[in-house]
Order: sequence, then structure tokens, then C-alpha cells
Amino acid sequence: MEPQLSHRVADSVATVVIRNPAKRNAMTERMWRALPPLLDALAGDPAVRALVLTGEGGTFCAGADISTLRESAPQAQGLAVRAEEALAAFPKPTLAAVRGHCVGGGAQLAAACDLRFAEESALFGVTPAKLGVVYPASSTRRLVALTGPATAKYLLFSGELIDAARALRTGLVDEVLPEGELGARVAEFTRVLVSRSQLTQAAAKEFAGGRTDRDAYWTAEARGSGDLAEGVAAFLERRQPSFGWSVPGSAPTSG
Repeated sequence: MEPQLSHRVADSVATVVIRNPAKRNAMTERMWRALPPLLDALAGDPAVRALVLTGEGGTFCAGADISTLRESAPQAQGLAVRAEEALAAFPKPTLAAVRGHCVGGGAQLAAACDLRFAEESALFGVTPAKLGVVYPASSTRRLVALTGPATAKYLLFSGELIDAARALRTGLVDEVLPEGELGARVAEFTRVLVSRSQLTQAAAKEFAGGRTDRDAYWTAEARGSGDLAEGVAAFLERRQPSFGWSVPGSAPTSG
């Protein structure tokens, strides 16, 4: 199978699959380049209210294809950072569903998602020290924000792999599932995500990311959205709300 990113949209959830089984789903240059425009298209799709990133089969992603580093390490790293930043900037909730190895560039992508759910046998590693690569500043800051400086240094200094239990304790992972239960849990949780207010989610994503210049914007959006009135009415009427606000660039959809 040719290395590629595939995707599907079902029940308001876009699932992006990393496919390179011959190399444990390592990201090739072409795959790094393909991710930002794919994310742009999905962000603007009114049928998409959440996104799941996962790997084909039993592995999430073993990192970047090392052959690309031999040819041009700075270019390869720049492509990875652009893909990571595009994923972090995706305006709707994102979740990495991790099985098997989540290493190097794979960990970089998982960290750029809002949430990470993993099977209990998953392994995580940030491995630039094994190759003599300077890990990007933006990626390092994101890792520190998730795990704290001590764990980030452990991962970066050693390049050692940690198991899902330790990843959960340190904040790298949000939930750990028994073998065979990850898919059902991700489906269950994304159903929750797509039922909630996109307005709340989009504003919270910006605020949690540290943005401080859009308070007035979000106040105005909330005032004009009708989501609060709908949420209160639905609560009082004991029904599911049908929120109308959608991410700019997407046509409004019912919840």
C-alpha cells in the first residue's frame, strides 16, 4: 500500500488515518505536506464537528520516515512543524486514538491534538536525542504544557519509551482503555463532543491555548449566537439541544 493519509466523515466526526504499514505508519514527506490542506478542508466542512487522528492497524505512528532526515533534516522538520501547527489550530475538537507505538513525529502529532485516548499497551516516546535532532521550540513548549517540565525533560533527554499508564499519570494521555475497547470509547466520546455547543468549544480552545486578545469577539459571538437560549430551553424541556452556532467558514448545522 502506498503511504498516505486517508479520511472519512461519519456522524459528524472526521477520522484521519495514517497509513504506512511497511514502516509502522511513519510519516513521509508527502504525508506531512498533505496534512495541512486536508485539515483546512475538514475545518470548513459543515458536516464535521470533531476530528479523530489514528493509525492504520495496531500502530499509531512510529515518527518521521528517517530516510527524509538523511536527505534534508531541516526541511523535513519544517514540514512536521507545519503539520503539527495546522493540527493544533484546527478549530474543532481533536482527539488522537493511539494503539501501539506513538513515537517521534507521531508523538508530535498526538500532542497537537486536544485529547489523547490510548490502549493500555500503547508506548510513547519523543526521540530526537537518538538522532542528534534539536526538537522544535514550539513542539517542546507544547510537550511541557501537557506533561510539565520534568517529564518533558525525561522524554527529550533520554528518548526512552514510556507506557500508557505513565503517560496517563503525567498528563500526556487523558484516558487509557483495555485492549479492544478504544474504538468503542472514542465513538462514545465523540458522540458527546458533537452534541455540545461549538461556540463553547471554539472559545474554550482559544482560551486554553493562551490567546488573550479575543474576549470581546467571543462575547459578541455568544450574544448573537442564540446558543445560550437554546441550551437553557432544552434543559428546561428535557430534550437534546440543537445549537446553531458553527465555526466561521462552516455553514450552521443542527446539533
